[in-house]
Amino acid sequence: RGFAPQDGEEAAMKKGWQTKPLSEVCEIKPPKSEARESVVASALVSFAPMEDLGIDRKFLNASQTKPLASVVGSYTYFANGDVLLAKITPCFENGKLGIANGLSNGIGFGSSEYIVFRPSDILDKEFLYYFLARPEFRSEGAARMSGAVGHKRVSKEFIESYPIPFPSLPEQQRIVGILDAAFEGLATAKANAEKNLLNARALFDSHLQAVFSQRSLSGAEGRGMGWVEKTFEEVVHADCSLSYGIVQPGEEYANGLPIVRPTDLGAGTICLDGLKRINPKLADGYKRTTLQGHELLLCVRGSTGVVSKAAPELAGGNVTRGIVPIRFDSKLITQDFGYYLVCSGPVQSQISEKTYGTALMQINIRDLRVLELSFPSIKEQCSLVEKLDALTTETQRLAAIYQKKLTALESLKKSLLHQAFTGNL
Repeated sequence: RGFAPQDGEEAAMKKGWQTKPLSEVCEIKPPKSEARESVVASALVSFAPMEDLGIDRKFLNASQTKPLASVVGSYTYFANGDVLLAKITPCFENGKLGIANGLSNGIGFGSSEYIVFRPSDILDKEFLYYFLARPEFRSEGAARMSGAVGHKRVSKEFIESYPIPFPSLPEQQRIVGILDAAFEGLATAKANAEKNLLNARALFDSHLQAVFSQRSLSGAEGRGMGWVEKTFEEVVHADCSLSYGIVQPGEEYANGLPIVRPTDLGAGTICLDGLKRINPKLADGYKRTTLQGHELLLCVRGSTGVVSKAAPELAGGNVTRGIVPIRFDSKLITQDFGYYLVCSGPVQSQISEKTYGTALMQINIRDLRVLELSFPSIKEQCSLVEKLDALTTETQRLAAIYQKKLTALESLKKSLLHQAFTGNL
């Protein structure tokens, strides 16, 4: 944009606010010569890599100290009171931002991907922090990034010419005080909602583990209750080979064959929407993993043990190398019970024990086939599934409530920031 005033900026100016480019009210990228002139080369100064710059955390927490001589040449300089902003993707879009505070000898150095703002005497540093924290600023900056994929950065021109509306210094400080109090309350509410969300999921997990751990393979109690023990390969359907899927699925192919990848797993049921489509000929050598619908889809590469259900509409589709489709022998294990069984602690522990690798975690098919499963009669399976389904529904209901609260809190935060910089707070 030519950075003409927007509606909110015009409203603010009508209240006697000024609007100036950031470069006119901030010194951007203060010179390193300040540090060299302030302390000797051997003096310790703070050092803050990118991971030290927080999200929704007002002040920078510099985790290290280093001699000035070791950092002054290659890193970005800042001092107490400067405002730091990450300029590279995805850190910029994520809102990595903070005010330098409590630095060793008042001096800090850090990532070359920092933009450093030093507010002039007409701009409060915390007012600037909140201005840069606005989602609108991040979305505008993200739209104007340049550079190679994965290394895009906000341009110097965008930053320097971006207009900031601001009132008198006392009014800035009044607004900061209101935002501080409001954001402290929002942070508490968000923490409570996130805790409740985790508790809702933990409640289901604990109930699931209780169902299966009491009847685990190592317990005589399980065998006494009529549960039987068999290996994975002994309980699958005759036409289920427990095989890997397509090794090289190729590029996207318009209206092609739907294929499920490990990154698609996680949701309870996988449907057609969003799945990659491939050339059907690539699946010719992988008939054993052709889906019929209703299979369990078990991840065996990457996040091993993650399991989802295949929707009926996936019939005829296939999976990639990282997934094993599972169809149980219905005389032994129902698909619905099998889902909870594979998700249970005893089975997940075995998968974890057999998983190997460093850069890429995986489990071999031969190890998967001999995993031991413990299960009751079909009648009891149906009874347990009914109870677990009901608990799943209740967990999802609670999770939806808490997620809705989190979304509302983010909307309120965005609204407060908008009001703050349009003179309406």
